[in-house]
This record gives sequence, structure tokens and C-alpha cells, in this order.
Amino acid sequence: MSQPSAAADGAPSSIADEFRDLLIEERVNEASGVVSLRLADPSGAPLPAWKPGAHIDVLVAGGLERQYSLCSVVGESTWRVAVLREPAGRGGSAAIHDEAKQGDLLKVRGPRNHFALVDAPDYLFIAGGIGVTPLMPMLAAVEASGATWRFSYGGRSRASMAFADELSQAGAVIWPEDEKGLLPLTDLIAACSPDTAVYCCGPEPLISAVEQTCAAAARPAPHVERFAPKVIDTTGDHGDHAFTVVINSNGHEYLVPADRSIAEVLQAAGERLVTSCAEGVCGTCETKVISGTIVHRDSLLSDEEREEGVFMMPCVSRCAGDRLVLDI
Repeated sequence: MSQPSAAADGAPSSIADEFRDLLIEERVNEASGVVSLRLADPSGAPLPAWKPGAHIDVLVAGGLERQYSLCSVVGESTWRVAVLREPAGRGGSAAIHDEAKQGDLLKVRGPRNHFALVDAPDYLFIAGGIGVTPLMPMLAAVEASGATWRFSYGGRSRASMAFADELSQAGAVIWPEDEKGLLPLTDLIAACSPDTAVYCCGPEPLISAVEQTCAAAARPAPHVERFAPKVIDTTGDHGDHAFTVVINSNGHEYLVPADRSIAEVLQAAGERLVTSCAEGVCGTCETKVISGTIVHRDSLLSDEEREEGVFMMPCVSRCAGDRLVLDI
């Protein structure tokens, strides 16, 4: 589920919007295909505060931007991220694995938080692969709060599961697929009380299965974070046409053709709109809508937030009518 004003759970917006150079203080091979980077301010100053669920944008070779969840301890002066090498990706993870070395500088923006930890008496955390990273600080916060919890961590094999020993010692259930099969989602969800908050992060098949299992059990939708866009059915959503976007702060109006996104048009015109993933996943471009009907095509907002019609992701979402006024 998305949280409006995401920078409030990370750095102030003026800081979160700007890239800065951070020092790779430490590099650790955490598992097969997974490396962690410890990032620090080159001056030695503490990095901005953040809360569990926050992520940062990293600028890598070729101008690619990638989002990585913070998996360090909240309150530390440095940040830690973990990066999975994705052979079928677009080169961002490969660049970090092959080129980022201890002592190098990385351009980083953030943190932001669209995956905030809600207050609850009980939690179920379901992690898949590298999706374990945003859930680790959540577990630490929940443990400190005294709430009850269960944590199930699935992966292809034990060798591929970063931080498995650390989490096992904390009481998490480690579930390698090659040893135990798929995570028993039906049993995990069935054991939840009505007040249990369910959190899931991992590959799309896992997230979709958790969402479907919660729906089948007549439970509220789980809190999820995706690393890639889900398939959006745009059939009949009335977004594939030209429309006008108005910038509320200056009155400027722009025609958005059917084959270009709002973000592309506004950035080309020099309007200030920060984007990152351009896929409706990271939430960096989240914008408040003053008037107009939104056609949501993101993979971030909850059904309730879509119904409210207050925020949109202009990198992918569109307008159902002829005119959209944005709070920019």
C-alpha cells in the first residue's frame, strides 16, 4: 500500500529529491548473486533518518536509476542496501556487481517510503528472495515494540538467500524451495487473527499469490511492495486519448498525446517533476490531483487510494476526461 507524502518517512523532500555522492564504505557478498553495500557520507556526517520500508534511488552506469530498499538498522549513521544480480535485467544490477567497489562514490537520492509499517498487535511477514530487504527493519521495529509476529522467508535455495542466518537467529522460518517446496501461503494466512497486518515483498508470482490467498480468506489486502510492475489490464479504462494537464502553481497547460506520458510531457517542458522508475512502481513521481478523473495504471496504490482519487503516478497513469489539474 502506498503512503502519501512519502518523503516524510524518509528525508525531507528537498533532500530526497536531490542526488548526492555517498561513499561505499563496505561491500559484502551476502549470498549467491547478492551483494550488500554499506553507504556513508564522505564527510562522516550521519545520513538522513528513515523508517522501515524506505528505499533509495541509485544512479548507475549509463544513466540508469534503480531503487533499493534500506536494510540497515534504523538509527545508524550509515545505510545498507542489498543488490541481486539479475541476468535478465537492463544492466543496473550488473553494473553494481561488476563495478561498485569499496571506496567508490555512488550517486544516491532519497530515502522515500511507500511501504510504511502500520501499527498492529500482530504481524505476518512473507519474504521472497531479495524481497526480504525492506522487511528486515520492520521485523526489528516490531520486535522492539513488543507486538507478536511470524516471519517466513522463501528462496530458490539456501545458498541464494541473503541474511538467512541472521533472520533464523531472530526466529524467522527459512524456507528454501529446493528443500521444502513453495511457501505454505494458505496455512500462513489461515493462522492470522483479524488484527494481523500481513506484509509481503518478493517476486510478482509470490505477491499475487499472497493477494489472492488473502482475498480468498476474506481478509483485507496485504501490504505489498513490488520491484517490477504488475500486469495492468487497460481494456476499457478510457485513458488512451489526448488530454490537457494544468499545473496549478503557474497555470501552464500542456497537451498530453495518447502516445506520451504526463511525466514525459512535463519534463520536456521544464516543469519540476521528479521521476525514477518510469514504470509506476517506485512512487517517486507521486502527485496530488486537484481536479479531473484519474486512470490509474501504477503498481503501487491500494484499491482504497485509487477510489479516493487524490494521488496519481504521472509516469504511467492518465486522465479519463479532457482535463487534469495537478498540484505542482
